[in-house]
Amino acid sequence: MSSKPQKIVMKFGGTSVADIERIRNVAKLVKGEVDSGHQVAVVVSAMSGETNKLVGWTKELSPLHDAREYDTIVAAGEQITAGLLAVALSALGVSARSWLGWQIPIKTSDMHGSARILDIPASQMNERLAQGQVAVVAGFQGIANDNRISTLGRGGSDTSAVALAAALGADRCDIYTDVDGVYTTDPRILVAGKAKRLEKIAFEEMLEMASLGAKVLQTRSVEMAMVHRVPTRVLSTFAPEKGGTLLCDEEDIVEKNPVTGIAYSRDEAKITLLQVADKPGIAAAIFGPLADAGVNVDMIVQNISEDGKTNLTFTVGRAELDRSLAAIEKASPEIGYKKLLSDAKVAKVSVIGIGMRAHPGVAQTMFMTLAEKGINIQVISTSEIKISVLIAEEYVELAVRALHSIYGLDAA
Repeated sequence: MSSKPQKIVMKFGGTSVADIERIRNVAKLVKGEVDSGHQVAVVVSAMSGETNKLVGWTKELSPLHDAREYDTIVAAGEQITAGLLAVALSALGVSARSWLGWQIPIKTSDMHGSARILDIPASQMNERLAQGQVAVVAGFQGIANDNRISTLGRGGSDTSAVALAAALGADRCDIYTDVDGVYTTDPRILVAGKAKRLEKIAFEEMLEMASLGAKVLQTRSVEMAMVHRVPTRVLSTFAPEKGGTLLCDEEDIVEKNPVTGIAYSRDEAKITLLQVADKPGIAAAIFGPLADAGVNVDMIVQNISEDGKTNLTFTVGRAELDRSLAAIEKASPEIGYKKLLSDAKVAKVSVIGIGMRAHPGVAQTMFMTLAEKGINIQVISTSEIKISVLIAEEYVELAVRALHSIYGLDAA
């Protein structure tokens, strides 16, 4: 990274600030950037386990609670961390102050519990940064149009950090976590040392990885980094010297391999409607009630029509299976299916890479490899830079290992 003075946003997750000793460690990392001449804003999560505790207390008092009061309660975790880190920095001789979401202000929509950031006026904070003061910002929170505290949904501190970096015109956003970067696949699923850490990954690839099961970054944060073109690094709080992984524009990656990574998700359920009338409006009759029920449909496949009837299969999140079945059963008179089947023991495996655009045969390699391992493909979906298949959950690890090897991703 450049030694020239820069404006940097550093974000630290819950495990990075889990106790007082770790907060002291974070303060030292921040001081290191300040001592290098950089202007620094820090975004913090709640201490590990705190948000779960606050959510638990809220639900124990009332399962059907006011979402605005929920936000007031759960936002307290980040407030405490921000104050503690500001104190820790001051103890090291670094000028610092804490900022809560409403003080900046981070303006959000009124959807309490899962608000979206609308605007961050950053002139006041930029003035403080220029004076050499570190801004310690409580992540995950803002202020809604109703003048009440709002929160961005779980994992929202990543989004806070990228949005703040965009608003400040920062040179980069560093996301410090408990892993040392983005890997070609989940290292836990491979033989030790086989997964490789990527030095760079395109925004588009990371967006696919995040949405398809990789838990390194929250999807909305990647989306925001891509839209605002904020160079974003993922690196370890406990081993920052490893350098992490840089999210960047596709043009900044010189060598584009056909496949960059393999993602998987066990959070899948399959629904099949047998003998549905093959006529205009039938898809709307099926997917309309699901949308009204707040269900996100992912993969969809329709069989060839026979005698005016067809079978339709699609996937939803496993946690949404019961709600999906209830919505379809309620709409059964309009849909007119013969039988409704479901299977929660499925998983999605995806190969991802911007290099696919210039390398034909990626899909054929995937399908042949799975066939050789005796793994049946139930559903297929594709985009320009990814191919996803639905398989029986029991074969996930076998599929990931085989694909990781066949595409040459195994570390030497």
